Amino acid sequence: MMQAHFIKEIFYLAKHDYHLHTALDTQGFLAAHLEDEWFDDIDLVLLDIKHIDAAKHQALTSQPLQPILDFARRLSAMGKKMWIRYVLLPGYTDGLEDVEKLADFIVTLNGVERVEVLPFHKMGEHKWQELGFKYQLHDVLPPSPELVKRVIHQFRKRGLFSC
Repeated sequence: MMQAHFIKEIFYLAKHDYHLHTALDTQGFLAAHLEDEWFDDIDLVLLDIKHIDAAKHQALTSQPLQPILDFARRLSAMGKKMWIRYVLLPGYTDGLEDVEKLADFIVTLNGVERVEVLPFHKMGEHKWQELGFKYQLHDVLPPSPELVKRVIHQFRKRGLFSC
C-alpha cells in the first residue's frame, strides 16, 4: 500500500482487462489513507493479524495494532471477502487467551471466509544471515503438531474455518 496508485492500476487492469480474480495480501497498517473506492477492484483481502493484544503486537511488530483492527472492521463494513492469516509463533502468538480473543474478534467481522493458521518455520533464517543481520527468532522452534491442532480447534469451535 506504499505504492497505492500503481497497485490500484494493476488491480484495475487485472479485473477489467483480463477478467482475473484479484487478491490483496496485507496487514492493512497503511490502509487508512485510502478511500473505500480504492478497494473496488479487489475481490479478496488476505489480512494478517499478528497479535490481538495491543502491547504484545507492538512488541512483536513495532507497530500499533489499532489501525489493523480498524481496517478489518472497515473491510467488514464494505462487505469485502477476507481470509485472516495468523502466524503461530511459539512463545509469542500461542497464548490460549490471546487466541480466544482473536477468534472472538474475527467472529464479529462480516466476509471472513477462512482463518489460515500458519505455523512458524525457519526457512527464511538464512536470508538474515546473508544480509548480515541478527535473526531475532533463531532460538524459536516451529510449533508442535499438538499446538497447531489446539489453535485450529479454538477457531473452529467458533465456526471459523481454519486450515
